[in-house]
Amino acid sequence: MRAFFVTGLAVAVLLLAPPTRSQEAFPQEGRPVEITVLFPAGTSADITARMLAEGMAKHLRANVIVVNRPGAAGAIGYRHVAAQKADGHALVWNSNSISTAHHAGQLAFDYRAFDGVARVLVESPIIVVRNDAKWASLAALVADAREAPGKLTVGNSGVGSHTHISSVALFRTAGAQVTDVPYAAAQVMPGLLGGHVDVLVQLPAAVTSHVKSGVVRILATLVHERDPALPGVPTAREQGVDVAVEAWRGIAVPKGTPPAAIGALQSAIDQTVRSSEFIAGAARLGVRPAFLPGAAFDRIIAAEDTMLARLMNDIGLKKP
Repeated sequence: MRAFFVTGLAVAVLLLAPPTRSQEAFPQEGRPVEITVLFPAGTSADITARMLAEGMAKHLRANVIVVNRPGAAGAIGYRHVAAQKADGHALVWNSNSISTAHHAGQLAFDYRAFDGVARVLVESPIIVVRNDAKWASLAALVADAREAPGKLTVGNSGVGSHTHISSVALFRTAGAQVTDVPYAAAQVMPGLLGGHVDVLVQLPAAVTSHVKSGVVRILATLVHERDPALPGVPTAREQGVDVAVEAWRGIAVPKGTPPAAIGALQSAIDQTVRSSEFIAGAARLGVRPAFLPGAAFDRIIAAEDTMLARLMNDIGLKKP
């Protein structure tokens, strides 16, 4: 009888005790899931994050909100999310910037401060010239750059930006020396159209309307295979320059987030990215849905981080 009493008391204590973190339901009732976006409202990164949040909310049956925390090449947003409780409710809409911001000395930690949940989409850096430019191909452009080192001017979205790194990777691989010209985002296209630079390295969303109007042309994409949205544009590799530097975006969470929460988030992202609504929205923005689960996503980030560290060191952007 006494043994039965002790066992019953133990059961009562277990029933009354608060659940451990592994037992907590996710998402927690009444708590929103928050996605930190590293860029201002209205940008391509912001719009795609809001598309993702809308779909995730349906599958998680919870509020999924987007908060813009721009600045310091993404460092402000990364620091905020890394400091949050690792329970799945604080997400970052991360990108290649996790490595460039760290190696530029703007982040004390690197990608290992987060667990990857899923890669969501990729964008193709493109080589853009005015429609009246003399170059009909990337090969012709590279040949001119080799003949006159430093004469060709190439606009990008700022020192250390993905477009800057893409330009460096392209022309260094091609054995050509150019002059990179950094711009604020809104000034990049006017720089090309006004004749202040010869070439741009940009992402499709920034130039789509100008391509359609016929004022600029795309000479190449800097990706592994032709972009389905730009089927008539050859890659740099097809034109003899072996470089591919896709820009990606995905979701990551603070290190140590429970696997159950990561699994729930990953499932909601997968279903959203495969939806017709997300696919159509991505096409309008010139981005490509490219879901990858967390483990595969983390491997891509790790490999790319090594490459970016080496490249940034070579051009003097890497801080000790």
